[in-house]
Amino acid sequence: MNPAIQDFNRKLSPHEAEIGDFLSSFISEQVPEASCKIWHAIPVWFINENPIVGYSSLKKGIQLLFWSGQSFQEDSLEAIGKFKAAGIYLNSLEEIPQQDIGRWLQKSKTIQWDYKNIVKRKGVLEKLDIKTVS
Repeated sequence: MNPAIQDFNRKLSPHEAEIGDFLSSFISEQVPEASCKIWHAIPVWFINENPIVGYSSLKKGIQLLFWSGQSFQEDSLEAIGKFKAAGIYLNSLEEIPQQDIGRWLQKSKTIQWDYKNIVKRKGVLEKLDIKTVS
């Protein structure tokens, strides 16, 4: 695991650190082709330098965020922000919907909006043709 992400998880409260440790391992196992790093102060996984998933500690719990999640057609994911992101809040290991997260991670490989070039495009998102991402 990335040492910076391990360090991030160690700085969380004990129960949030358990969730963070689980998520970082699970995401890395499910999307081995993704690179990961601390980006904007949170752990984020990328495919071809495009962010696909990350998590952060917020008052409501650990927020698991999928950058293109609004396009996944999943009722369990809540829209976040003004672009295409969606996520869920997790408060304990027992409530983590592993099967759902696995499905969302698979969708994150094939359904992507081009966040990598959002600044260059002055805030305009374009959907990626997944053939360019594989």
